[in-house]
Amino acid sequence: MKASIITIGDEILIGQIVDTNSVSIAKHLNAAGIVVREKISIGDERSQIVETVTRALENNQVTIITGGLGPTKDDITKKTLAELFHSEMRYDETVAAHVEKMLTARGIEFNDLNRSQALVPTACTVLFNAYGTAPGMWFERDGHVVVSLPGVPYEMEHLMQDEVMPRLKAHFSLRQIVHRTMITAGLAESMLAKRIESWENALPPYLKLAYLPNPGAVRLRLSAYEVEGQSVAREIDRQFEALRKLIPHYFIGFETASIQELVHGILSEHGWSLATAESCTGGSIAARFTAMPGASAYFRCGVVAYSNDAKVDLLGVNADDIARYGAVSEQVIRQMAEGVRRVARADYAVATSGIAGPTGGSAEKPVGTVWIAVATPRGTTAVLKQCGADRGQVIDRASAFAISLLRDALNGI
Repeated sequence: MKASIITIGDEILIGQIVDTNSVSIAKHLNAAGIVVREKISIGDERSQIVETVTRALENNQVTIITGGLGPTKDDITKKTLAELFHSEMRYDETVAAHVEKMLTARGIEFNDLNRSQALVPTACTVLFNAYGTAPGMWFERDGHVVVSLPGVPYEMEHLMQDEVMPRLKAHFSLRQIVHRTMITAGLAESMLAKRIESWENALPPYLKLAYLPNPGAVRLRLSAYEVEGQSVAREIDRQFEALRKLIPHYFIGFETASIQELVHGILSEHGWSLATAESCTGGSIAARFTAMPGASAYFRCGVVAYSNDAKVDLLGVNADDIARYGAVSEQVIRQMAEGVRRVARADYAVATSGIAGPTGGSAEKPVGTVWIAVATPRGTTAVLKQCGADRGQVIDRASAFAISLLRDALNGI
C-alpha cells in the first residue's frame, strides 16, 4: 500500500514556516502499514495542485493533502479539488453551525467569508473538524483515496487520528510496516559499516538496514515493509541482539535513547556526582543533563568559563599556561576539568575548550579544534577533536564527544 503526502502553501516554499504536517502524517501512515512514497510541497497555484494530485492518484492508493482550506482568496485547494473530481459545491449546515458557534464564542463576525467554509464538494465525505473551521474532505476514485486536511497542525493531527486513520484501516486491508532503531556512539559511519559488514551481509533479504548519522551518534534502523508484524519484530530483535554482541562498547540503546541518558543512568545507579566546565560549548553539556528528570541527584554545577579571566578566577587555571599554550590546549583543558571537580567537590567532571568559529582559527588551531577533558578520582584524560567548521555543528559534536568520553571514564575505559 503506497501513499503520497502533499503540503500546499507558498509560505512553506519561501521558508516562512516549517512543514511539520508531513512528518506527523508519515508517522501515522507508517504505523498502519502504508508506505509513504513521496512528500511534496507545492504553492497555492491551481495547475500545480491539479498536476500533483493527478500524478499522485496514478501512482498511489492514498494521497493526503494539507493546506489551502482557509476562507480567503489565496486558499484554493477546496475549489480545485472540486473541479478535479468534477463536483459541484453544496452548503453543509452541520459545518456552518459549528463554524458560527466557534466564531461567536471568540467574538468574531460570522460573515460571508466564514460562511464559505461550509461550502464543500458534493463528491466528498466531510470529515468533521472539531478544533477549527475548515472541515476535512475524503474523496474516492477507482479504489484510490484522496484526503484533504487543514494546514493548522493541531487541527490536522486530530483529524488524522480521529477520522482519517480509522477510515483508512476500514477501507483497505493493510499489512504492517516494522521499524526498529539501534543507537550507537563512538564510531563514525564508515568505520561502523566496516565493523558490522559481515552481520549486515547476513541479514534476511526482507530486512532493510539504514545508517542515520547524528552528531556523536549513528542510528541503525532495520525495516520490513508489508509483512506479518509479530514474527518480523522478533527477528529484528534477534538480529539486533547479535549486533549488540559485536559492538558492546558502542551500543547506547534503542529508538530515542541518547548517550546522556546512558550516562545519567550510570551516575544515578552508582551515586556518583558530576560537574561541568565549558568554554566553546557554552553550557550545552550541562543543559543536556539538567533537561532530564532526576539530574539533581548527581549534577553539582556547570560553569561556563568563556573568558580567560573566568578560567583563572573560577577554575584556578594557571594564567601563565594560558599565555604560553593558549586557552585551547591540553594544559588548560586538564586544569579546567580538575578545577571544576575540585570547586564542586564532584566525583567526575568534564570540560571543553575550543574554537567554534566562524572566526578565531589559525593554521595551527583551525575552526573546529576542541580540547576535551574528563577528571575522575583516578586521574584526568584529555583528547583533541576536530568538530567541523559550522559553529552549531562544532558545539553539537564537541558536546557529544565530551559526553562519550565521560561514559568511557565511568566504565573504567
